[in-house]
Amino acid sequence: MKNSAVLVRRVFLSDAADLAGIYKPYVEETAVTFEYTAPDEAEFRRRIEKICEKYPYIVAVKNQKIIGYCYASVFKDRDAYSGCVEISVYIDKNCRRSGAGSVLYKVMERKLRKMGIKNVYACIAYPETDNDYRLSPDSVLFHKKMGYSLCGYFKDCGIKFGEKWSMIWMEKQI
Repeated sequence: MKNSAVLVRRVFLSDAADLAGIYKPYVEETAVTFEYTAPDEAEFRRRIEKICEKYPYIVAVKNQKIIGYCYASVFKDRDAYSGCVEISVYIDKNCRRSGAGSVLYKVMERKLRKMGIKNVYACIAYPETDNDYRLSPDSVLFHKKMGYSLCGYFKDCGIKFGEKWSMIWMEKQI
């Protein structure tokens, strides 16, 4: 799919190094993810393989360079939740606010609908204040723009950089 010169395609194992490079600053510089150590290319390959066994995994490409990725994963590992997924998106730090995230979500939601998925959930690190450089409200605002609504709040549930961070869950019925 092309939109604003962004092409969306399925992920390949050969994309693992690029995806690891996009994700690394989120791990090392922000509280967006609660991982402490950035996964290397081999770990990314393993994650891609596991997710692609059951769910879509797509990348955004602009000027022949991967600028972001999005994937769906298990929401809860029980059969009763088979119509639900968790969704994640990461955009190259130099390409944020380019529209690539919106394009990826639209494509992903279309793929998930075709699979019979009804509910999509996003787990988002939540900033309690507006002035922390490691976590902004951008992800929450993005999800609201994409039609997601708040469905859960967990105060001070994660520790990173020696500080407590909250988390929210947002949902969208597709």
